Amino acid sequence: MAGQIGVAVLGCGYWGVNYVRVLSELPEVRVVVMCDQRADRLEELASRFPAVGHTAQAEAALCHPAVDAVVVCTNAAMHYPIAKRALAMGKHVLVEKPLTMASEQAEELIELAETKSAVLLVGHTFVYNAGIRKVKEYVQSGQDQVYYLYSSRTNLGPIRTDVNALWDLAPHDVAIFNYLLDSTPTWVSAVGVKILGNCREDVGFVSLGYRGDRADIVGHIHVSWADPHKTRELVVVGSDRRVVFNDLNGIEQVRVFEKGIKATPEPLTYGEHRLQIRDGDIVSPKLEISEPLKNQCRHFVDCITSGVTPVTNGRDGERVVRVLQAVDRSLSLHGTPVEVANDPCSEDEWMESAVSA
Repeated sequence: MAGQIGVAVLGCGYWGVNYVRVLSELPEVRVVVMCDQRADRLEELASRFPAVGHTAQAEAALCHPAVDAVVVCTNAAMHYPIAKRALAMGKHVLVEKPLTMASEQAEELIELAETKSAVLLVGHTFVYNAGIRKVKEYVQSGQDQVYYLYSSRTNLGPIRTDVNALWDLAPHDVAIFNYLLDSTPTWVSAVGVKILGNCREDVGFVSLGYRGDRADIVGHIHVSWADPHKTRELVVVGSDRRVVFNDLNGIEQVRVFEKGIKATPEPLTYGEHRLQIRDGDIVSPKLEISEPLKNQCRHFVDCITSGVTPVTNGRDGERVVRVLQAVDRSLSLHGTPVEVANDPCSEDEWMESAVSA
């Protein structure tokens, strides 16, 4: 594609405005129009980005002749109809998480993108975080066996009215877990409470079961809109090390504790220890300084211009949606484990996607 890529940003609220800012900083991109239904918000954005057109009508933004690609940052329920309309028009689409509210809708978007030869990228932004990528290096290096992993994503709000806290926050961590393990969970168990008087869960705890090469792996996610202590932390515990990612630590975002425990071969004589404990250094690896959202947007541009498959493609987004649907079923059953629906993508296709990432 010659010249600048014309982009429309639909939904310019708390997070969408960051797309306008980041895309405006990329020389290969021209933000043509930003769209939001709130007149006061558009007025504010117009003063901040005077060179960008603005409209309250999604259809007007999509039909703008200079728009080649669309970023969808609306409420979750509108992701599917807007992305579907944009893809049908042949536009490349970046959709914020979750991709859709139902896996069947996600499948439709994937097929439509393939039919139109359009890029469909899902905004699982943490996959583009240098710290998470460093954690994956440790997960995939050497003979270290992953035992389990857990994450915490809490804060006082912001409280959404379209989805519960699990659909709002947990997609980040499900996407991270899937990325680190190159896998999708086979079952989930979830509980949540509506402590703020809403009709949606404000707090949730999710356990996920993954199949590992040597043993099954369990993951655990804690999300909350009602915790005064803000956390953005992920921990991977393995046989040889414990790797910690703390998104709020600007100095040491990743710390590696070279400590672990694992079973030794069967003892030759009575009384020999069957567990081996390893105690080593604590390391803070150097990370490339970069903004994850900008990394994601650059990748979106590269996918459009070079034809490469997105790291967080529609299939990855569909897998996360299937997990969240299972979470909903488990919530309704008060934590009873629920199987995640079968992946419509074959195992060979999944491994090919994981390797290319």
